[in-house]
Amino acid sequence: MGVRVNPNLIKDLKKFGVKDSTKCFNCGNCTAVCPLSTEETPFPRKVIRYLQLGLEDSLIKSPEPWLCYYCGECSTTCPRGADPGEAMMGLRRYLTSKYDWTGFSRKFYTSEAFEIISISIVAILVGLAFYLFHGEVITDRVALNSFANNHVIEIADLIMGGILSIILLSNVFRMAKFILGDKLFKIPIPVYISEIKNLIIHTITQKRFSECEDRFQWIIHLFIMTGYASVFFLVVVCIRWFQRDEILPFFHPIRLIGYYSTCAILYGTTYAMIGRLKKVKPVYKNSHPTDWMFLILLWLTTFSGILIHFTRLLEMPLSTYVIYVIHMMIAVPMLVLEVPFAKWAHLAYRPMVIFLTNAKAKAKEAGIITD
Repeated sequence: MGVRVNPNLIKDLKKFGVKDSTKCFNCGNCTAVCPLSTEETPFPRKVIRYLQLGLEDSLIKSPEPWLCYYCGECSTTCPRGADPGEAMMGLRRYLTSKYDWTGFSRKFYTSEAFEIISISIVAILVGLAFYLFHGEVITDRVALNSFANNHVIEIADLIMGGILSIILLSNVFRMAKFILGDKLFKIPIPVYISEIKNLIIHTITQKRFSECEDRFQWIIHLFIMTGYASVFFLVVVCIRWFQRDEILPFFHPIRLIGYYSTCAILYGTTYAMIGRLKKVKPVYKNSHPTDWMFLILLWLTTFSGILIHFTRLLEMPLSTYVIYVIHMMIAVPMLVLEVPFAKWAHLAYRPMVIFLTNAKAKAKEAGIITD
């Protein structure tokens, strides 16, 4: 069977942030220093060799980019300055675009203008919807649920969540077919079931990241991820209890979760943005436009949420309504665009790849499948 080579692969990958990989002369130092690389799944050297040779099909089938958490140790010790850690990050963007059947992810990653315009369009539509369909504006007290009924918001959230879930899950299924091929359906269901516990653990904790040299980077990642997941749960699933006109007691679970989410996201995103400005670590040395957009949108969503909380406490009705609309104009584009098509999709792909590779290894060990 012949091997298909794409001579334009490196040129295409540059659009996704893979810039210095041509400097690599395959010494293997990056693979040797990586604490997560194994004999079964060696990286980054292997996939960098794929992209140098133009082996696009091999790259698309590779699980290795998702097994990397970009601690930056490989980039620090690379004798050629090929920045293998950033290459792996760029490959994750590239693979995300390949998994996405809509084609939107590729445009989002490769065109800064498209990214800004698409976010702006969604924000304007959200603002226009509130302008045309908002509820009663009560000015003698804060009545947010009269202005933006939480039952209506809940229905809109569930519809949006359902659509985004369908897109993301269908892309995850495409990813699984790329990585396992026909083995996806040859591995027995009991083998998959045996790995569900690990899937949940890796999804919630990203515990493989803690094995990297820079454990603090794992903590920052955990803050951002758990903070966002918590507030996503409150806003999409528990909106009728989260968005209330009465102020809940300070130690109410909903309020405490909200405070944790706020602190975790603000600290994590601020640390990451300062790191990218100062370039204090290899992981922050290079920044793709989507990295900045993700951090800025998340920070602004959280900060505007804080402002809403304070204007409610200070009994400032008009300010609360205006800031609420601005908050939604920031939060909705982030949800609609980032979750299925960009950075947040990584939270689904990474643990799923670990799940699939573990299931494949078990099936291979049992003699059910062969390479």
